[in-house]
Amino acid sequence: MRLTLRILSALLRYPDAAVQEMAPEFAALLAEDGLLSPQQRAGLEPLLAELAGSDLLDCQERYVGLFDRGRAVSLHLFEHVHGESRDRGQAMVDLRSRYEAQGLEISANELPDYLPLFLEYLSVLPPAQAAEELAQPGVILSALAERLEEKGTPYAAPMRILADLAGAGGEAFEIAPADDPDDLAALDAAWEEEQIRFDAPTAPGADAACPQAAAIVARFQTAASTGSQAHG
Repeated sequence: MRLTLRILSALLRYPDAAVQEMAPEFAALLAEDGLLSPQQRAGLEPLLAELAGSDLLDCQERYVGLFDRGRAVSLHLFEHVHGESRDRGQAMVDLRSRYEAQGLEISANELPDYLPLFLEYLSVLPPAQAAEELAQPGVILSALAERLEEKGTPYAAPMRILADLAGAGGEAFEIAPADDPDDLAALDAAWEEEQIRFDAPTAPGADAACPQAAAIVARFQTAASTGSQAHG
């Protein structure tokens, strides 16, 4: 499982020369690891071919256009639960503590909830624990996979695999609204919208918080507490 998680992490991060060089070998490595089915590995072939056979700058441009020009398929997991609220900051601190408990340090210029970093963290855990922690954001992974499939991008394949490994392939979760990366006015308006605080106390007469999002937050917090006790 460790090797598969690291390869999926590499495929979902900003493409660089190292990933492009290794892309032709990933299929054989995944087959050797034995975690994915032949159908899942076949689903990755278009992305592997694109990374291996395209100009690196073109790959990077497509990646930025897909993931960095809107919130709908953001790879920052807590953004889909906390938005830009202060609760996201505390969740970041808790997640960073889980990384540090495993002897990991974030050297990249990324936030702890960046999905490829989270997958690297999972790859150092015992398989059972890794599977349990991957299930925590499972409904978010499933929603992101659906969005990517609607866009017809080969990046949908690794996200769908993660959703399936998390056991959330059929669940639904309302994430950030779809946006058009070419509609700059709409993007500006979306970024200015007030973020929903799913785990905030409900005021009298107010609508109830999203129960799925609250459950995700609770699972993250429970895992963080358990991890602190286990490694304290």
